[in-house]
Amino acid sequence: MNQHIQTYMRGLASTLLLCTIAAWGQNVTIHGTVTDTERKPIEFASVHVEGATLVGTRTNLKGEYTLTCTSADSLTMVFRMLGYETRKRTLKHPVDTVVVNITLPQASIALEGVEVREVRQQAGTMTDINLNEMRHLGNASGGGVEQIVATQAGVSSHNELSNQYNVRGGSFDENSVYLNGIEMYRPLLIRSGQQEGLSVINPDMVERVQFSAGGFEAKYGDKMASVLDIQYKRPTRLEASASASMLGAAGYVGYGTGGKFSMMHALRYKTTKNLLGTTDTHGEYDPRDFDYQTYLSWSPTSRWTIDLLGNVANNDYDFTPADRETKFGTSEDAHDFRVYFDGWERDRFHTLFGAATVTHHFNKSNDLGLTFSAFKTHESETYDIQGEYWLDSEDYAIGTYKEHARNRLNATVTSVGIGGRSRWTGHELRYGLLLKHEKIDETMREWEMRDSAGYSLPHNPPRLDLIYNLSSAQEISSTRFEAYVQDQWSKMYDEGELVMSYGIRLARWSYNKETIVSPRATVAFIPARMDQLLLRFSTGLYYQAPFYKELKDTTLVNGNAIVTLNPNIKSQRSIHFLFGADYKFRIDDRPFMATAEAYYKALNNLNPYNVDNVRLSYYGQNIATGYAVGLDLKVYGEFVPRTSSWMSIGLMQTKEKIHGKSVPRPTDQLLNFNIMFTDYFPGTERWKVTLKGHYASGLPFGPPHTGREKQVFRMRSYKRVDLGISYRPFADVGAGGERQWWRDSWIGVDVFNILGVNNVNSYYWVTDITNNQYAVPNYLTGRQLNVRFTVNY
Repeated sequence: MNQHIQTYMRGLASTLLLCTIAAWGQNVTIHGTVTDTERKPIEFASVHVEGATLVGTRTNLKGEYTLTCTSADSLTMVFRMLGYETRKRTLKHPVDTVVVNITLPQASIALEGVEVREVRQQAGTMTDINLNEMRHLGNASGGGVEQIVATQAGVSSHNELSNQYNVRGGSFDENSVYLNGIEMYRPLLIRSGQQEGLSVINPDMVERVQFSAGGFEAKYGDKMASVLDIQYKRPTRLEASASASMLGAAGYVGYGTGGKFSMMHALRYKTTKNLLGTTDTHGEYDPRDFDYQTYLSWSPTSRWTIDLLGNVANNDYDFTPADRETKFGTSEDAHDFRVYFDGWERDRFHTLFGAATVTHHFNKSNDLGLTFSAFKTHESETYDIQGEYWLDSEDYAIGTYKEHARNRLNATVTSVGIGGRSRWTGHELRYGLLLKHEKIDETMREWEMRDSAGYSLPHNPPRLDLIYNLSSAQEISSTRFEAYVQDQWSKMYDEGELVMSYGIRLARWSYNKETIVSPRATVAFIPARMDQLLLRFSTGLYYQAPFYKELKDTTLVNGNAIVTLNPNIKSQRSIHFLFGADYKFRIDDRPFMATAEAYYKALNNLNPYNVDNVRLSYYGQNIATGYAVGLDLKVYGEFVPRTSSWMSIGLMQTKEKIHGKSVPRPTDQLLNFNIMFTDYFPGTERWKVTLKGHYASGLPFGPPHTGREKQVFRMRSYKRVDLGISYRPFADVGAGGERQWWRDSWIGVDVFNILGVNNVNSYYWVTDITNNQYAVPNYLTGRQLNVRFTVNY
């Protein structure tokens, strides 16, 4: 207590002394330029006299500032900008006019081999994600960026074969992904992780990754859970990379002339054949995933920029099952489930995407761009699989089942949009308009026959019924209109810096004639006396605008599924309340940042859904309300010098009320823990170890083709640890002292699921003639070794 009083008295004395000097001293004018490490001007940087934050100003669009204050024996100038390191300059007996030019390094994790000095604070809810360690660990799903996203606070994943993730109680469909400002789509018919193929994001082409787990800005579209914003790079010289592993191969080449023109081309091939061989179901797996991406940027003059983006992806999955044996249960109630198969599965997911953007730069603070984009997907899922099974239950369930599907979907989404940005002192205004046309046609024909001990199920002596039957043909053509405007404003006060981001979003869909308005706002404050602390509050009205899957109202009557499209479906709605804090600190002169965020989401107009592996089947009606509440914590920094590691933990509960009955939502989980840790071998930095771990408590589940009210069971918790060891065989310089272009080459070995945990993502339900049901777990992949090689030029 006495120490706090002494500190307060010293601060008061300093302030009184400064006031006395100001009363008797003479004025001095200080001016100069604030730039970054590339000598580019930093706009709107704060410049003030230490101890008197009211005596301050901000830099203009050229990074220039002018400040007039009262001279003293010693004046300390403070230069700061969110996202950059703070710098101070002390002036002794300044008089008349003084020129002070300053350089602010960016406060972020630097590139490999460069000393890391700071971690970056951000006033908004979007956080930068560091991808430096990603290349030192293989990825079972073939994504890359998503595997790092899945380790962030508030994010959970329960399937290593899938690129999908849940954020704070939201479904897969509630996450939006933007690439160069354009919202991306993924195939719609995918049922399981092994069908997914490659992620739309190529990590070799990425320059910047930003992610928000809630409370995001108005410029991002109508999703309720999260935003992943990817920006592809513009190379300034020749660069290339190649990699190969037991899971596939990739090649990349980029070239740029330093501002006028740049281009990137990348190829990827993925196969999870060896990985799928570790599951309980044996057979001939033949997954083949390929994509080609390109990004070209041309600036014919300083006022114009033309960007072209393209992607071609073919994801094919062929499977001929042979047999399966699954052991499950407890030591006191152990079971053995065996199946002998006959049949095949053939799935095709072929997509095309293209975009063109023309941007006019009126000046350094005003831009206006016009964007055209198109997405097309052709998907088919076909299988005829018969299985004869035996389960050592009390009644020895023996039977046969046959599954049949002929599902096809074609979708085309085209859009044209205009977006702009304007900046002036203390403000950054962004706005946009988008017109989008969607055309989707789908034909589904699937059925399942099940026989138990010679009796068909459901057992109805006068007739032969299928346990499940669906036949549907649907087509939809609609138009969406979207618009937004948002502003970011900041101002220095004597108590600290206040940053506000506020905006509003409007959307209308022609199919259901619905218009939605979504206001959003974030307020951040950095105390002057503790600038390593940032406090943040976000709130807003977020909608989940329905897409094709949400329209499908599927009614099951005696095993027969009737599908209709509901023209009266409305957008699901979520009101976000988030309070967070970021705190920067140092241990042994190494930078760290701890973050905490508490949130509450009030949900209504919910459209309940069932989960089958990674496929979501909606009720097609707004019949539920609910909530999500939780706390996310994360520590990030240099646990080992010159590396970046982090760990996050989340506590959450989410429920919904359907027809008056409260049930957990399909994503309800109490605890989620993620870790990403990097280290070097002792005495050398040419050996590197990367560890990634997940723990997520079990999700609700229940019998298939039933309502959410019967999802009363809990899966076992998801536990997985992947380990990667990488070695750089070549030194930076050769025997003659020259730098070797192949120096950044790595040989690596990965051990996936090193603990050998039998994780479960879904269940196969066995029903005997007495209508007893047994949930047989579908185990995910087991322990698997992967060898990889990477060379970067």
